[in-house]
Amino acid sequence: MRKKGGGVKNQHIINGNKVTLLKDGREAFPSMIHAIEEASFTVNLETYILRSDKTGWRFGEALAKKAAEGVEVNLIYDSVGSIDCGEDFLQFLQNHRVRVMEYNPIAPWKKGWQWLRRNHRKILVVDGRIGFTGGINIADDYADIAEGGKGWRDTHIKIEGPAVRELQKLFLSTWKRDAGIRKYYPLLDDAGDTPVQIVGSRERKNRKAVKRLYIQAIKNAKREIYLTNAYFVPDRGALRAIRNARRRGVEVTLILPGVSDVKVVRYASRSLYSRLLSYGIKIFEREGQVLHSKTAVIDGEWITIGSCNMDHRSYLYDLEVNAVVYSREFGEKMRGMFIDDLKNCRRIDREEWKDRPFTEKLIEKFCFRFRHWM
Repeated sequence: MRKKGGGVKNQHIINGNKVTLLKDGREAFPSMIHAIEEASFTVNLETYILRSDKTGWRFGEALAKKAAEGVEVNLIYDSVGSIDCGEDFLQFLQNHRVRVMEYNPIAPWKKGWQWLRRNHRKILVVDGRIGFTGGINIADDYADIAEGGKGWRDTHIKIEGPAVRELQKLFLSTWKRDAGIRKYYPLLDDAGDTPVQIVGSRERKNRKAVKRLYIQAIKNAKREIYLTNAYFVPDRGALRAIRNARRRGVEVTLILPGVSDVKVVRYASRSLYSRLLSYGIKIFEREGQVLHSKTAVIDGEWITIGSCNMDHRSYLYDLEVNAVVYSREFGEKMRGMFIDDLKNCRRIDREEWKDRPFTEKLIEKFCFRFRHWM
């Protein structure tokens, strides 16, 4: 698929990486904490949600410890996503020499305040050499149930190798208080043989980069598209690409949330089911814990994992980042995880869907009309 335009202009495919799949906070959090604890020079953490709960303090204490040791620690959190983060927690970080940036404060009296544009990225880069990205925020929602968390279903990856430099660039491009920050770009040797592409939107450019990435990959699909998305309200261009793929004979299977933390988006998403089912697309809703993952596996060798939802807000307003992995071996792991997730899903039957109560259909259509504001 790489040879047929799967890339995005100015965001190149980089060879020589090692990529590790991390399922849920149960696997991601220990790996991220370990990387922080091993840091020698810099720790850069960017997250949409930062909470002062058990998970937040677990990360906060690890960051504070490294800062006290002389490691430069920089943290970006989104003002809206982290609105319930305690001031005592933020003060603790600052008291321990962690540099903290609140992205686009919603308080009018604060510098740079803004409501519409949000930072939805999830990035951790340690020493410029080890990078993490995906859909997992720093909160108990994603922690393992056995540890008191809610066990939300999500996906993250760990990257080692030259592609980490691109995650570092994205973080530094967002850090607005440049004075004194270490723009650390070490020489990165190959850590593996996996090609990776980092695709991220920035303040004034590449706003639709991830959307174009998805559409191009769907257009190139030959056999199968396995797509998991927490907030699935695609625009006409994406819907057209999915419909045309199915008309070409591509198997298209979606895993969408049966339980969501944003019910209005779930209603809007469900308003599209009848149309999608008429195309011959298979729809599964995940039951149990909240589904928050944003991943796709196409033809077993094009894989994306990241923060971008298939909705209007992610396309136009939010800072997002997705990693694209080009690997049959990694594709098999992702495909296996997708099939395993189907065990916790129920399939949406087209005939049964038609027979739903009229009130449900009405609510879904009403919510869909406001999809551009979600």
